[in-house]
This record gives sequence, structure tokens and C-alpha cells, in this order.
Amino acid sequence: MADSSSRRLPLAVLSFGLGLAAILGAWGFQIFGGYAPCKLCLEQRIPYYLGLPVLLVAILLLLARKSEGFARALLVLAGLIFLAGLGLALYHAGVEWKFWLGPADCGGGLATTGNAGDLLAQIGKTKVVNCGEAALRVLGLSFAGWNAVVSAIIAAALLRAGLRRA
Repeated sequence: MADSSSRRLPLAVLSFGLGLAAILGAWGFQIFGGYAPCKLCLEQRIPYYLGLPVLLVAILLLLARKSEGFARALLVLAGLIFLAGLGLALYHAGVEWKFWLGPADCGGGLATTGNAGDLLAQIGKTKVVNCGEAALRVLGLSFAGWNAVVSAIIAAALLRAGLRRA
């Protein structure tokens, strides 16, 4: 059991580090870089918010060398969560490349207010973010494209670690 856990652990830890770096990078580009996320960008963060805690529990179980079967199930679950993230990222990248249409409501939103004067001021400050326009491309890939690459790597590593026989 220890031998099997020790082979799964590096893939799990590397996947966790890569996933954590990706979500922190998204937040960094938003907070420090001034890149406002669109609706699809925000949806692509959900697999990180779900998958990383699941993965952390699996890592802790592997480190404790307890419940390897449950740890393997959690690795597969986290892998499937990131596989769903890959689907979201590919969908968004396709919208950016105009392969298909994005959601009709994919733009900026306004918080509601009870005061008409506040509403006008808020409208003037609101930046509408279009899901179909890539805010930045690095080596030809947008944020969504890079998220697809990262999600694919994480999903493949976790599914391999979770499905690998002892």
C-alpha cells in the first residue's frame, strides 16, 4: 500500500501546485493586471474551487497512508472535475475564435440599486466584458486557451494517478 501511495502522491501534489498556481494567476491578472473576467471566465474558476479541496483531501489521505481506495476515488473525482473544466475552457476558447456563439448574456452586469442617481453613476463606471473577445493572447492562446492546457494536464495526471493499479 505504501508503495502504491508513494507513486500516486507526486502526481497529486504536482497537480495541486499547478492548479493552485493557475487560479492564483487568474486572480492576479484580475486584481493586479486589471483584466476583468467575463461570465465564462468566472465559470471556468469553479472547477478549481471544487477540485482543489477534493485533491487536497486525497493528498492528505495519501500522506497519512490511510484509506487508499478512498484517496484513489477522490483523485478520480478531482480528475473528472478538471475534465469538466477543460470542457468549459474549450467552449470559451471556441467562442473567442468565433467557432460558435457564446451565451446571450455574456457581458458585464450591474448590481442593483434603489437610487436612480446611483444607477446612472454606476452605469458610467461599469466596464462590459465580452466573452467573445480575448483580453490577452500569449503564444497564440488566450486565458481560456491556457486554462484548457492546464486543465487537460491536471485531469490527465489525476485520472492516471487515481486509476493506476497498485
